Amino acid sequence: MDYRRLDNEDLKHFASFLEESEIITDLEQREPYGHDETEDYQFTPDLVLKPNSAEAVAQILKHCNSRQIPVYTSGARTGLSGGALPVYGGVVLSTEKLNRILEIDERNLQATVEPGVINQVFHEACKEKGLFYPPDPSSWGSCTLGGNLALNAGGPKAVKYGVTNAYVLDLEVALADGTLIRTGARVLKNSTGYNLTQLMVGSEGTLGLITKAVFRLIPYPQHDRLMLIPFQSAEKACEAVSAIFQAGITPSAMEFMERDAIDYTLQYVDGVSLPIGPEVQAHLLVEVDGNSTEVLMQECMAIADIVEEFEAGEVLFAESAQEKAALWKLRRKVGEAVKSHSVYKEEDTVVPRAELAKLLRGVKELGAKYGFHSVCYGHAGDGNLHVNILKNEMSDQAWKEELPKGIRELFTLVKELGGTISGEHGIGYVQKDYLDIVFREAELQIQRSLKNLFDPQQILNPGKLFPNQ
Repeated sequence: MDYRRLDNEDLKHFASFLEESEIITDLEQREPYGHDETEDYQFTPDLVLKPNSAEAVAQILKHCNSRQIPVYTSGARTGLSGGALPVYGGVVLSTEKLNRILEIDERNLQATVEPGVINQVFHEACKEKGLFYPPDPSSWGSCTLGGNLALNAGGPKAVKYGVTNAYVLDLEVALADGTLIRTGARVLKNSTGYNLTQLMVGSEGTLGLITKAVFRLIPYPQHDRLMLIPFQSAEKACEAVSAIFQAGITPSAMEFMERDAIDYTLQYVDGVSLPIGPEVQAHLLVEVDGNSTEVLMQECMAIADIVEEFEAGEVLFAESAQEKAALWKLRRKVGEAVKSHSVYKEEDTVVPRAELAKLLRGVKELGAKYGFHSVCYGHAGDGNLHVNILKNEMSDQAWKEELPKGIRELFTLVKELGGTISGEHGIGYVQKDYLDIVFREAELQIQRSLKNLFDPQQILNPGKLFPNQ
């Protein structure tokens, strides 16, 4: 696809309805919008625009569509699949000024927000009113709700409460030609027409730009208990996950961290200490929540009994809010800690939870075959394993030429186990060439047809999602 380059006429048009501070032309100020948290990619956009209303967003898209200028939506740039990278230059449309919580409706347990709201800010605003918005990615202190919607983000609480799409009732979306539409209604049941709301969630900014969202909320659970469980075998830890669910217990979070993940993070994070014996090879961080302390303690005791059968060591209970915060800080910082050690690639694999041990075993076998070191952690209760591959001593040639073969074998294994190649990070720029592993050509063609219907000029986040684009 050949795209037009911006010229002075375009700048004059944007200046006719945007403030001077909302138009960024300076190279130094544009450069941060050319990367996210995905490896070391850099694609500096030609222009950054920061509209503060849905109407301004629509005007930008209408103009860019008529002039065939690519548009990339940018939130907090915490993505891990290169989904927001402006690979063809053009315009980055930042949502950072669309950052208002417009309403928290306590009577109906709903909230209306703009896409630039930070996840944790929204979570805490709801909590103040006794309400709960469960999706909480590890980057919740910086990632935006718009990015969460674009990728259908999950997080630790997804195992019990579901991912982002479980909480979306209605969206306001600016289409490629500047038309503003609503996709749903502020109701809990809706069988009216096609479900455009769920089509937009997870579409990675390729079908439209979300300008408002209506979320459903639930009452905030009154109590929780948090346990850190050590295991002598990482595979046994994975096997224990399925056994806990088979016993009829649904934790509010169940996180897996192998030994290296814990060691790297303890070196990286200040103020957190944890004695770990040499025999420990993995941990499960397990939380249960609810409104009865008695029931929660019964569940904790049942979990402790179950994990004994899988070579678990002494269970550590977090007894105070400070201890809970320290353990969650440890888990949320694993990704940053691992990546601080080496050039890396992160794969976001997901399989049925009972297959998690087979997936972990396969990762290690592929590492031995292709000469890479991996550090694994993730949302064990969902079967969602994050595989961080570290370059370490691998040669540049092996990293560039051999590793992609290993990743393709990994994704093939994931598919054979009944899983898929991304659970929450999305396909974006870095995984698109592996999409043929999980979709047949007929299935890909249906998705391309949807893209062409919503965006015939191909201006919305081009270069993403589909192979050979």
